[in-house]
Amino acid sequence: MAEVKNAATAQGGPPGGSPGGAPGGPPGGPGGGSPAGGWTRFVTARPRLSLLVALVITALAVLAGGGVADRMGSGGWEDPDAESTYATRVLEREFPASQPNLLLLVDAGERRVDDPAVAAEARRLAERLDAEQGVSGIGSYWGTGAPALRSEDGRQAVIAARVEGDEKAAGEILKRIAPEYRGTHGSVEVSVGGSLAVQREMETVIQEDLLRAELIALPVTLVLLVMVFGSAVAALLPLGIGIVAILGTNAVLRGLTEFTDVSVFAQNLTTALGLGLAIDYALFVVRRFREELGTGADPLTAIGTTLRTAGRTVLFSALTVAVSLAAMLVFPQYFLRSFAYAGIAVVLLAAAAALTLLPAALLLLGDRVNALDLRRLFRRRGTTGPEAETGPKAEAAEAGAGWARTAALVMRRAPVFAVATATGLILLGLPFLGVNFGTVDDRQLPTTAESRVVQDELRAGFPGNPGGGLTVLAEGAATPEAYAGYRERIQALDGIMRVDGPVTAGTGGGATTHAYFTVVPEGEGVGETAQRVVGELRAAPAPFDTSVTGQAAVLVDSKDAIGDRLPWALAIIVVVTLVLVFLLTGSVVIPIQAVVLNALSLTAMFGAVVWVFQDGHLSGLLGFTPTGDIETNLPVLMFCVAFGLSMDYGVFLLSRIKEEYDATGDHDHAVRFGLSRTGGLITAAAVILAVVMVAIGTSRVTNTKMLGLGVALAVLMDAMVVRSLLVPAVMKLTGRLTWWSPPPLRRFHARFGISESDTPKTPPSTPTPEREREPVGG
Repeated sequence: MAEVKNAATAQGGPPGGSPGGAPGGPPGGPGGGSPAGGWTRFVTARPRLSLLVALVITALAVLAGGGVADRMGSGGWEDPDAESTYATRVLEREFPASQPNLLLLVDAGERRVDDPAVAAEARRLAERLDAEQGVSGIGSYWGTGAPALRSEDGRQAVIAARVEGDEKAAGEILKRIAPEYRGTHGSVEVSVGGSLAVQREMETVIQEDLLRAELIALPVTLVLLVMVFGSAVAALLPLGIGIVAILGTNAVLRGLTEFTDVSVFAQNLTTALGLGLAIDYALFVVRRFREELGTGADPLTAIGTTLRTAGRTVLFSALTVAVSLAAMLVFPQYFLRSFAYAGIAVVLLAAAAALTLLPAALLLLGDRVNALDLRRLFRRRGTTGPEAETGPKAEAAEAGAGWARTAALVMRRAPVFAVATATGLILLGLPFLGVNFGTVDDRQLPTTAESRVVQDELRAGFPGNPGGGLTVLAEGAATPEAYAGYRERIQALDGIMRVDGPVTAGTGGGATTHAYFTVVPEGEGVGETAQRVVGELRAAPAPFDTSVTGQAAVLVDSKDAIGDRLPWALAIIVVVTLVLVFLLTGSVVIPIQAVVLNALSLTAMFGAVVWVFQDGHLSGLLGFTPTGDIETNLPVLMFCVAFGLSMDYGVFLLSRIKEEYDATGDHDHAVRFGLSRTGGLITAAAVILAVVMVAIGTSRVTNTKMLGLGVALAVLMDAMVVRSLLVPAVMKLTGRLTWWSPPPLRRFHARFGISESDTPKTPPSTPTPEREREPVGG
């Protein structure tokens, strides 16, 4: 290898063509043997101007993305085309009082809510609320006398109302009026709750938690990067790329809010992937650049080689991650679609910055990229001789030798490592077989949040099943007799505690045109009984059109929407992954291995999600309230994100294995070599990304905590178990078969395939003979 490379370099450039070839393009691109050809010339022609333009664009992105969180929503969990969504819209229009989203909890203290002074003050509050612009459907215990609106001890009661408008408009009205009602009013104390207050408080908590996560993640990440690179200068480069990607994505999301709904939860993914992937890509590029400098290359030649090799891998990796995240676009819930918007934007921006801004900065720095080696402070002074050799090349060789020994050990005992690792991962995932799906409610918030406190009081002290009722909307002309007959029919269904109504509105030819019934099922509001009742209500014959809504109905519709579209999302991910990995490797076996092993790497995450967040283990330590279920959208989101990140690391490893296999035709050596060159890099990148995700996981909102901690676990398991143990073991077991593909596909790959290799490809059917070589990593 060394002789081939040196000979080619002496003739005017690295083997395989110009170092100026575009990332992902063929060797020997524009420029021939010139180190300033192709993509290299484009990104390094005016390095200072490039960085200045980038600085201006970043400043504009800060301005464009300012206030993006205020334009985001905290909903988007439901299918907008579902029956339950339709019924809710009609009920909001025809019966505002049936769909209250604002609750005032009136606490009389030591007195009773029927006390004349308390009642008079409560009526004044209700009248005042009724006069507010944008508020309708006022109902209260003092106006209706409904027992469900008074606590069992008689010390608390509720005023309910409907704040009109979409999520944003209603939120602005609540923001305006809530301070006027919250607090002491005469002889009563008022707290503000309801679904709208829960949404607003969730948005506020998420924004506060995100800022704290960034303040935690940035300095810790910088310290880790210094430990990885040694050089403070080199460490700052990936961090800068990450910040550019985050700010750019915020600007993209701000633009999207003008056209569609975007979930505020997506900002967490923007921060996590912006830092994590930008650091991954920059780590890969800077590491390769320093390796090239260590061989004696000048900065421009080093950049050209880096872009043609590591640059191709970065571009390829970004595409695989973006495809995994894009699969969420097939789902109708804007919660999931928002993560696709944010993820695709941040991935592509991170890759773009790593392939444009980073080369310009590296060209200006040159050898100074290794400056400010802070690790010198901890080395023994006075050391001389060969053992005193330091620097990127020596450090990489030392680390690489350790990873090569690990790979050799795993491959000597491949069956043991493969079976033990796969079995362990499967066992860790078994708790997911007991998953229960549910909906988002106020218990996502910390126990001190005002809207959470109100809902806790309703659950603990009020009769009935707060929030657990179902509403049946009836449309079409009907007589009182028809309504009475229908009520008797549904009251007779199994599992129904009570049926109230009908409440009617509108007339047509002497008959009512709209009505609704309130159905209270037995058991939990979104339990199995309630979900079964939803289906039976929808199937029950009626002399008018009916549609069912309520928490259990929303859950049933969400599960159906996800179930219908999940096969399409999985098909997109699997098919595109198979195609992209084939283009990288030219093998039909490796893509199948990649899909299966990536899926195995996620088992621990899914098992932990159920064991911790559904069943409540460690809930005290982690500070959340277990609800006995997992929100329906979360597993889909976590799968897409974690699978994409697993592919990210898989591409890094496979590209180096393929590069060495092309050069030598020695399968076992290529696997050892690939792990020796990327094992430390992948582990460092995984640890850094895990730190960012754990910082996100410090959120006080349970779903954000679940996302952060779950993906952090998946990333660490993938890097430290799957890539380090399972991949080399499986590739040893498959041996030369690993690189098999039928002749037509081999010819297709020879023409259109993507490779990081600087050397011509060696067809798997005619490998070069094995020969003596220096130990890998030495």
